[in-house]
Amino acid sequence: METSKLDQLKIEREPEVEPQPRRWPWLLLVVIVLAPVVYWIFLKPEPALEVRTITAREISNRVANTVLNASGYVTARRQATVSSKFTGKVMEVLIEEGMLVEKDQVLARLDDSNIETSFALAEAQLKSAKTSLKETRALLTEARAVFDRTENLLGRGLASEAEMDSARAGLESLAAQLERKQADVQVAEKQLDVYRQQVEDTVIRAPFDGVVVAKNAQPGEMISPISAGGGFTRTGIGTIVDMTSLEIEIDVNEAYINRVKAGQKIVATLDAYPDWQIPCHVIAIIPTADRQRATVEVRVGFDELDARILPDMGVKVAFQQQAGDDAVTGRAGILVPPSAIHDNGDRQYVWLVVDGVAERRAVATAGERGKDILVTSGLAPGDRVINNAPRSLENGMQVKEVEG
Repeated sequence: METSKLDQLKIEREPEVEPQPRRWPWLLLVVIVLAPVVYWIFLKPEPALEVRTITAREISNRVANTVLNASGYVTARRQATVSSKFTGKVMEVLIEEGMLVEKDQVLARLDDSNIETSFALAEAQLKSAKTSLKETRALLTEARAVFDRTENLLGRGLASEAEMDSARAGLESLAAQLERKQADVQVAEKQLDVYRQQVEDTVIRAPFDGVVVAKNAQPGEMISPISAGGGFTRTGIGTIVDMTSLEIEIDVNEAYINRVKAGQKIVATLDAYPDWQIPCHVIAIIPTADRQRATVEVRVGFDELDARILPDMGVKVAFQQQAGDDAVTGRAGILVPPSAIHDNGDRQYVWLVVDGVAERRAVATAGERGKDILVTSGLAPGDRVINNAPRSLENGMQVKEVEG
């Protein structure tokens, strides 16, 4: 009974449960570590693609009346067929057609074996002359000492007048010999210079910067600065043209020469590129007429040279009205470089940068204007056009502009 009462007074306790470790700090740490990785892989925006851009520029179309049409040829004011100073055998030719050469660049070499032998002989003669000169100077020094001693002895009465005269004659003779030996050395030096120059002349050099347009000789051939009268001797190594001196020569009928003025604007069109209008100007009117053809020669210069302009090309020119005459000015279009124009087969387009985004836009072109392409529609002055657009460029892509 008592045991039962004691059991009733007993406090029953819940069984103790071991505390579980708290995992949320570790989960938080994992989230902190992985969040940047997830952002870098899935959420970070792509970097903007760098593109080179240029500003579209507008040109005005000045519609001027053509007062005279004529034709002529492209010529070079500076052109030379390079030859040697003497007849010789070609040993080496270092040029080919189309090669760019600089002033004093070696073009060819001639056989110099005979000249080298003469040069060596002249060197030996000079050395001999200098040795002889040293010998004469030594003898002159001795003769001067003998003369001084004899003069001293004569004053003391220990030498005769005959001995004095002999010493004087010996001194003067050696002095004359010294002067002649000095002249011999100078002659030998001049002769050596002559042969040295002849050795140098066997090396044919370019007279100015230019382009080789003709190669006229081969190793083993004879070359001469004068014509050999139908023989096998060449008269030149090659022909060089200074491409910066290109201009147009036109023969204008003397009845229309009054329409031409120095400095007058001209539009030239090469026969090879009929759609390319080249701005030019009159350089000079040659102050003489050709009696047989009744023409006056006019020299025309290019406002800007281009690699497509070559010597002897045919060209047509249109002489424009002088400044101040009636003319109409209007918009002609936008100029962009050819590398900015793309062609997908049926139409042309360009890439623009608009608010940092690449935009593809269709355009219409109207041929070349100098080194650029004339765009007649699709662009406005000041548009930022992508030059040399990368293949990976897509419409709507973020881009970063780089000038050029």
